[in-house]
Order: sequence, then C-alpha cells, then structure tokens
Amino acid sequence: MPKTVVAFVRVVEAINRALGRLAMYLIFVLVGILLWSSISKTFFLPTLWTLESAQFVMVAYYVLGGPYSIQLGSNVRMDLFYSTWSLRTKAWVDAVTVLFLMFYLGVLLYGAIGSMAYSVGYFGSEPFNFFGEVFYTLITQGKAAATDMFGFIERSSTAWRPPIWPIKLVLCVGVFLMILQTLAEFIRDIGRIRGVEL
Repeated sequence: MPKTVVAFVRVVEAINRALGRLAMYLIFVLVGILLWSSISKTFFLPTLWTLESAQFVMVAYYVLGGPYSIQLGSNVRMDLFYSTWSLRTKAWVDAVTVLFLMFYLGVLLYGAIGSMAYSVGYFGSEPFNFFGEVFYTLITQGKAAATDMFGFIERSSTAWRPPIWPIKLVLCVGVFLMILQTLAEFIRDIGRIRGVEL
C-alpha cells in the first residue's frame, strides 16, 4: 500500500480514537444532567433545560462515538456465517458491504448539511454553496460580514428554546468522521484481500 494511504488510515483512526474516547465520557455528563433533573423536580422547581440538554448530550455521545465503535469492530453484525469465514473472505464481504454504508452515510451527510443550513437561516436549495460563500466571506471580509449572512436562527419549540444549530453541527461532524472511518476500513479490507495488514 502507498505510504499516503497508510498515513490517511493512521490519521483518521487516531482522530476517531481520540474523539471517541473523549465522547465516551459524555455518559457521565448525561448522568449528571438526569440526576440534577431528578433532584430539581423532587426538592426544587423543575428546570426547563434538563430534558433537551440530555437529548443533545446523548446525540453527541452516539454520533461522535460511532466512528470509534466501527474502528473497534463493536458494531452489530449478523454472525450466523461470518465467524466461520477466513480473514480474506471476511475482508471481501466487508469491502462490498462498506460501500453500501458509505452511500447511506453520504446521503445522511447531505441531509444533515441541508438541515444545518436551514437551522442558521438559509432556506434555499444549495446549502453547500451557502456554506462556501460564508467561508469565503469569513476569510476575505471577516467575522462580522460572515455573521450577517445568517438569517433567522432555528430554535427548539420548547419553553427553554435553545438554538438547534450546535447539535446539527455535531451531527455533521460525526457523520463526516464516520464516512472517513468507513473509508479507512475499506482500505484496510483491500489490504487484507491483497495480503497486507495495515
């Protein structure tokens, strides 16, 4: 395998390992939020922010931990026949099935970016162009000009009304990292088929 491909796999796996190990501690944040929710409902006035904060933390935990889970091979598999196959047969099957996963994740990322654009006030049909223009404006004209490009910020419909874009940004980043991890897994499978272990 070329050194650049091996370096790509190593970098992607290092990023996803670090972020995944960091994300797994979000479960303690989630427990703390839910514990405070129970305490405040029992002894004080119920707080408005706990339910949605718990949902946001759970989304971040799940989405940012997903690539690390794929890296560890902890994802769910139908193990009826898979466990009896040779490593090369497993690599062939994984190389084919990961392409379906990459297609699904690509569609999911496209939808997440469109939803992210909507949450910052862009209601057109070209979210990639919108974010490209925002990035270009940020570089050429500065933060104030780029911020002016945003429209009505989407907020939750609850009484707390937090902005929705931060969790949609986490979703976009998590899905993008999952695509990179599946590409790294595909490269590993190709290496196994060729008799090279990365």
